[in-house]
Amino acid sequence: MRMILNLICCFLMAGSLLAAEARFVTVRGKEIVGPDGKPLLLRGIGLGNWLVQEGYMFKLEGGLHQSPREIHELVAQLVGPTEARSFWLKFYDNYITRDDIELIKRAGFNSIRVPFNYRLLTPEESPGVWLAPGFELLDRVVRWSHDAGIYVILDMHCAPGGQTGANIDDSWGYPWLYESPESQQRAVEVWRKIAERYRDEPAVLAYDLLNEPLPHFPEFRKYDPMLEPLYRRVVAAIREVDRNHIVILEGPKWDTTLENFGPPFDSKAVYSFHKYWSPTTQETIQEFLDFRNKYNVPIWLGETGENNDEWISAMVELAERNNIGWAFWPYKKMDATSSAASFERPKYWDEILQYARICGGVETKEKREARLKLSIEHCRASLAELLNKIQFPLCRINENYLRALHLKPGTTIEH
Repeated sequence: MRMILNLICCFLMAGSLLAAEARFVTVRGKEIVGPDGKPLLLRGIGLGNWLVQEGYMFKLEGGLHQSPREIHELVAQLVGPTEARSFWLKFYDNYITRDDIELIKRAGFNSIRVPFNYRLLTPEESPGVWLAPGFELLDRVVRWSHDAGIYVILDMHCAPGGQTGANIDDSWGYPWLYESPESQQRAVEVWRKIAERYRDEPAVLAYDLLNEPLPHFPEFRKYDPMLEPLYRRVVAAIREVDRNHIVILEGPKWDTTLENFGPPFDSKAVYSFHKYWSPTTQETIQEFLDFRNKYNVPIWLGETGENNDEWISAMVELAERNNIGWAFWPYKKMDATSSAASFERPKYWDEILQYARICGGVETKEKREARLKLSIEHCRASLAELLNKIQFPLCRINENYLRALHLKPGTTIEH
């Protein structure tokens, strides 16, 4: 009797697992597979500059304000800390909306990659404290995507301590994640919390565990062997609460190599690589194809773009010719054609850019004089106009960019 009961329990558990598999995107050999059991080729776009701001997307090139915390500091310098807090709340509400997600769907994308800063979810100085407003922002984009019928890849762009030491991870100028056991544990805890929240949400396709870990600099090669063991810890914590979702593993040197990875340690792992400004030839991706063939796992072009339309079209063709899904970068930025959407710079923005080029860091007489010359009224007006111009109805859709992606160039903003 006990044997029969055990068999029944095993049968029920197997049936439950199969039912769960039928709702979620999963992995089968070299393929990412949809809930219908058919191969799913990802055609995605990254929502850069929304939850993780980057200076160049605001035309802050060459200035001192490139990382999110530096950009937030700049806004506080312009209008004061109280108005700055109000600005960022409105910025998060206006930059990406349901209308943006629906346009992404209409254009022909089937997925979005959502970069986030871990500090959106938990205060840097307070481990174990969770921030409801940050989770609500993720909930919102997941819900909109669910309704639109596209998939979400959650991307930890900024990890505790910093996984790159560059502006893109909002760190303190060094990849302290690999020197700090506390930071590593916090990364594990954040991902476990995320997985616990979205374990039953089929619109979430995957967890992209670390964006572009470790730059290409020779002095950081000592940290490369730490990457896969850290991924193992993160995935183990995720699997304690969520056995449904794919995990995405990025390699070192800005995610341009997979040479440090051994055999897959999770049955739902996808290996990512990023490609910018390289020749669009078979040779440039052969390393990743070899890795796919060696380990019988899917690979994914998780970031690419920031180039002219001819290059973008060639990169799409190269990826799809080799059955590689992709996510181009980014969806929206200021005064640009190398993105799906663009917004105009507001009035007085050039005054802010001029100030930003020299201000930041240690206070000097030159900086004080520059600040006194800057009009608070102009700053307020410019930031208010920016909050208006980033809204969906006032953005421009770059149809040539969509055409280069082999998507729908006739997509328009519906007023």
